Amino acid sequence: MNAQIFAFCNQKGGVGKSTTTFHMARAAVLRGLRVLVVDNDPQGNLTAVAAAETVSEDQAGLADALSARAPETIPDVIVPGVWPGLDVVPTSGVTLGYVRDELVIAGAGREGRLREALAAVAGDYDLILIDCAPSLDQLTINGLTAAQGVVIVTHSKQWSLSGLAQLLDTIENVRRYYNEGLAVAGVIVNQHEERTVSGQTWLDELHAAAEARGLRVLTPPIPKRVVIADATEAARGLDEWGTAEAGTLGALYSDHLATIEREQL
Repeated sequence: MNAQIFAFCNQKGGVGKSTTTFHMARAAVLRGLRVLVVDNDPQGNLTAVAAAETVSEDQAGLADALSARAPETIPDVIVPGVWPGLDVVPTSGVTLGYVRDELVIAGAGREGRLREALAAVAGDYDLILIDCAPSLDQLTINGLTAAQGVVIVTHSKQWSLSGLAQLLDTIENVRRYYNEGLAVAGVIVNQHEERTVSGQTWLDELHAAAEARGLRVLTPPIPKRVVIADATEAARGLDEWGTAEAGTLGALYSDHLATIEREQL
């Protein structure tokens, strides 16, 4: 049985896609799942926290597996993750940015390179999580083409809501031309400031916009908490942090992951 594959997306940076992917991976390994995370972002933030050992800039990674100029495949570049049951397709240095430029001019089949690359390992994992770049470029289109479900990570803020329509248009185009089975598995509201008027106002607006599009917003939203950032930067799961608040937040990620998986079945 092949893995379920989810792409975490938003063309806006700073919404916490890498953090969300990291804690979703932790939730999955705690359930005993075999998990592969794919760092499909040239910034390489997920690699920095999810890989068990530091990945050097000249180490083979996702860029090599996607490039027509390199011989490496996905199995060649996978590295162990910070927890048993977690593996990482890493990104470091600037090479993935170069491959993004290569894909722009690559011609027919460029949108499906990641899907083809992951096919070699899809049977080895229960879950594959793709952390996409904060853009709607060829790397993100490759992530969407490879995935069965899209998880939209957003803020309860005006500019995050404004970009939602553009992202949904891109998802629809990928579904139409490259991946007819692609579905939005859910919308995660991240770093929500529940005590502010603007936060609640824009959360209500997001729920209304999602309902109009037939999308599911996962509730409750992920609140803005320092402990989430601290645990991520320390490459530790929230359950490993040792506080009641962190444990509660870790359970929230686990609940959201379970909902996403059910939506996709």
